[in-house]
Amino acid sequence: MQGTLKSSVVVVGAGQAGLAVSYFLAARSIDHVLLERGRVGHSWRTERWESLRLLTPNWQTRLPGAPYRGRDPDGFMTMPEVVGFLDDYARRIDAPVHGGVAVTSVRRSGDGYRVVTDEGEWDARSVVLATGACNIPKIPAVAAGVPDGIETVVPSGYRNPGQLPEGGVLVVGAAATGAQIAAEVQASGRQVTLAVGEHVRMPRTYRGRDIMWWMERSGIWDERFDQVDDVVRARHLPSPQLIGTPERVTLDLNSLTGAGVRLVGRLAGISGGVAQFSGSLPNVCTLADLKQRRLLESFDEWARSAGLDGQVGPVERFEATRVETAPALAVSLTDGGIRTIVWATGYTADYSWLHIPEALDRKGQLRHEGGVVTASPGLYRIGLPVLRRRKSSFINGAEDDARDITDHLVEYLGGGPGGGATEPRPVRSADPRVVAPVG
Repeated sequence: MQGTLKSSVVVVGAGQAGLAVSYFLAARSIDHVLLERGRVGHSWRTERWESLRLLTPNWQTRLPGAPYRGRDPDGFMTMPEVVGFLDDYARRIDAPVHGGVAVTSVRRSGDGYRVVTDEGEWDARSVVLATGACNIPKIPAVAAGVPDGIETVVPSGYRNPGQLPEGGVLVVGAAATGAQIAAEVQASGRQVTLAVGEHVRMPRTYRGRDIMWWMERSGIWDERFDQVDDVVRARHLPSPQLIGTPERVTLDLNSLTGAGVRLVGRLAGISGGVAQFSGSLPNVCTLADLKQRRLLESFDEWARSAGLDGQVGPVERFEATRVETAPALAVSLTDGGIRTIVWATGYTADYSWLHIPEALDRKGQLRHEGGVVTASPGLYRIGLPVLRRRKSSFINGAEDDARDITDHLVEYLGGGPGGGATEPRPVRSADPRVVAPVG
């Protein structure tokens, strides 16, 4: 690029969220560009392990104007299939993607923003951040005590068990990622020890339907951020223990222990070459079991009230999580039993390049109301967990959130006399009966 270019809107990121925003901006005839550090769907291409499939069934893999039309609605896409889906979608909507362009800085500039990249600069009235939620691994401070000779890896760098040294593996974190990697590594012949903290247990299918059918049809997926009792907690909950397989198997702690995985409590510290674990494992598992039962009971109640009891299978209940009477509280990291630690402890978003102090909290995270950064008008966020709805971070959650954000953005751009911005009205939900307050 030469000089400073101009666009009404710059969208940073060209994954599913950025592409969904592009669809609605184009529908409103708003000029815009998408700046992507790699190619469309960059993180799907470069930061996933080889066997990974989506947690959501194919029929739920949809973007604005593009419902799933394939031959396997109940299957689960592989990563190459997801990339192909996004590539095809970008072409179909003729998204103005500038690939291989890394954004290095976003600042206020007059009544808009200056976006600096490694290929030049853009001036825009509005910026939409669609950079995903998983940019920086959240590795706990106890990692400083890992002794020499232990290899460590984060999920974005993990590809398959063959890259790991022979010997035992400690997987820290039992959400979807940790559970899936633990299952795969155990199946490779390595002994896995799984450190379990708070987790969300879910069956893959319930009463003959995929769990995501229940989540969508019962309305849980569409619950808005301003309806959630504790939205901060909801945004930080671990992802449910699920796996997408052709056989639609359930992945939980019982299936893992049945395969030989050893369970220990939350990793509390590493000292003198010894990993120390919390003794709360039985209580943590009991709580996860209780929450699963309450969720399933809510589905049962919804099915009865909706008159669907005759269209689904009989009520099911599941065995409680099996935990050893006295799980290990300490494991040596120096006796050769464990050779690798996988930090499946989550990620956080990276805003180191966002030079707008009023938009960030004391931890460097973005302050927003349902994706609208009220402290910096014209700045938006999309693609975070429970951003506007419980489904916000999933592919099928991009459409409704992008529609809401774009409605707000378009009104902001409309402004008052002379083009000055006015205070936009509240963002309307996809449900026209409901108005969700923002700002």
